[in-house]
Amino acid sequence: MKVFRLVILILHVGVFFLLLGTLLNAYVPPKIFPWFNLLSLGFPVFIVIYILFTIFWLFSLKKRTFIFMLAGLIFMVPVQRWVNFSSGAKETADLKVVTFNVKAGLMGASEIENYLTNANADVIMLQETGKKVSVKGMQVIDKNGITKVFTKHKIINSKELIDSNYDSNNAYASQADIEIKGKVYRFINIYLEPFKFEKGMIKMDGVKEEDEQKLKNIVKRLIPVFKKHQDQIRSIKEGIENSPYPVIVMGDLNSVPNSYEYYHLSDGLQDAFVKAGKGSATSFHDYKFPIRIDYIFTSKTIQPVSYEVDRTIKLSDHYPVIGTFSINN
Repeated sequence: MKVFRLVILILHVGVFFLLLGTLLNAYVPPKIFPWFNLLSLGFPVFIVIYILFTIFWLFSLKKRTFIFMLAGLIFMVPVQRWVNFSSGAKETADLKVVTFNVKAGLMGASEIENYLTNANADVIMLQETGKKVSVKGMQVIDKNGITKVFTKHKIINSKELIDSNYDSNNAYASQADIEIKGKVYRFINIYLEPFKFEKGMIKMDGVKEEDEQKLKNIVKRLIPVFKKHQDQIRSIKEGIENSPYPVIVMGDLNSVPNSYEYYHLSDGLQDAFVKAGKGSATSFHDYKFPIRIDYIFTSKTIQPVSYEVDRTIKLSDHYPVIGTFSINN
C-alpha cells in the first residue's frame, strides 16, 4: 500500500506541475516554447485527475490532503473559464450581442437566418459565413467573406485588423465602431487560424503504432498554428489598445481557456462568461470533449448581465453564444 501511495503522490505532484504549466501561457509565447500552449488543451482532464487524487488523500486521512487543497486554489479562476456559477448581475441589460461560427451555413442557412433575426440582438458577429448567411433588417460589414458584423445601429467606421495575405494567413478580424444610444463602442470580430482537424485525424483506434503516429501528426499541426496565432493576436491587440472607445471582442479564437491566445487577447478586458456565466462554457460540440473556443470579452466599463451558450441550436459545429450587458452607467 505504501508503494501505491507513493506512486499516487508522484503522479499528483506531476499533474500539479502540468497545471502550473498552463498558467505560464500568460508569460511565455508559443514562438519561444509552444508546449505550455499544448498543455492548455488538456486542462479539463488534468484538473479532474487532480481533484480525484485529492479526494483519494482525503479518504486516506492524510494531512497532505490540505496541502493539495490549498495548492488547488491557484486554479480556481482557470476552472471558472470552463465551468462557472456566477451569482449574476442585478443591472438591467440594454445591449444584446451574439457571436456564432455558422460553418458557412452548410447545415441550414435559412434556419440560421431565422434564428438570428428572432434573436433581436443589437450586434451579431458571425465567423465562417461564406455568402449564404445574412440577417434581415440589419446593416452589415463584410469585407472578407469570412467574418460579418450585423447591427441595427449606426456604423461610424470599420477596418480589417489582419492581413490574410501575409504569410498565408487563414485568420480574419474585423473592427467596427458602432454608435449605440449616443455612445460609440468598438466591436472586434475574430476568427483565428483554424487547425483544420477532421475526426478521423484525432480518433485513436487502439493500434499502438497508428495511434502514436496520429499523436505526432496532431502535434505537428498544432505547434505551427500556435505560432501563427501569436502574430495574429499582435495585430488584433493594436485595434484594442488604440481604441478611444469601450471595446467588445467576440468570436472564434480556435483556442481554449488558459492558452496563450486567451491570456493575451483578454489582457485588460473581462471575460463575460467568468462575470455572468452559469454552467459550462463549452461552445464547440463536434468532438466528445469539452472545448470552449468562442468568447466575449469586454472593457471593464461594460457590465456583463448574462452569458448563454445556446445548446438548443445545432446548425453548426459551434453553438451560438449570447451575451447581454449594461452600458448605461
